[in-house]
Parts: sequence; structure tokens; C-alpha cells
Amino acid sequence: MISTNAGLIRVEGAMTLTQAKALLDQGVAALAAGEGVVDMAQVTEVDSSALAVVFGWMRAAQARGMQLRLDNLPPEMLSLAEVYGVRDLLPVA
Repeated sequence: MISTNAGLIRVEGAMTLTQAKALLDQGVAALAAGEGVVDMAQVTEVDSSALAVVFGWMRAAQARGMQLRLDNLPPEMLSLAEVYGVRDLLPVA
């Protein structure tokens, strides 16, 4: 689930294949509203689809001429990014 407040996109709960499409759509909508910082402190579970969602958000932000920033990434997500060799591509604060 995604909520927004004061320029911040907050992601809560699982970021797995089951939620991926909804998270992608909600995040893109938040970016369209001008939000650009994603706080992931409340993410409880991730799988590789979480990376796909984040890269989708990055593409959407870039298309709008925005910069996306990721805060409080779960350690599991950073580990997956390392395994896939994409850690340096993530706009981590």
C-alpha cells in the first residue's frame, strides 16, 4: 500500500509479486502528483518484483523530468539488488 504526505511516498507492507502491479500504479500516480521521495521503512517483505516496481517508478520519474530518491530500503532489497548487479542504479539517499 502507498500513501503520500508532504512530498513523501510511503510504502507499507509487502512488495512482492502479488502487490507489484498495484504498487507500480500507485507509485506512478504519486509521482504524477509531484511526489519524489519514497520512504520504504514500513516495507515488511520483498522479492525480486520489488526491484521491477522501483525501476518502473524510476522510468516514470525520468519521463516527468523528476528525480526519484529512495529512503530506508529494506536490507533484503539491497541484497537482491547486489545479487542482480543493479545496486548502483538505485537512487538511494
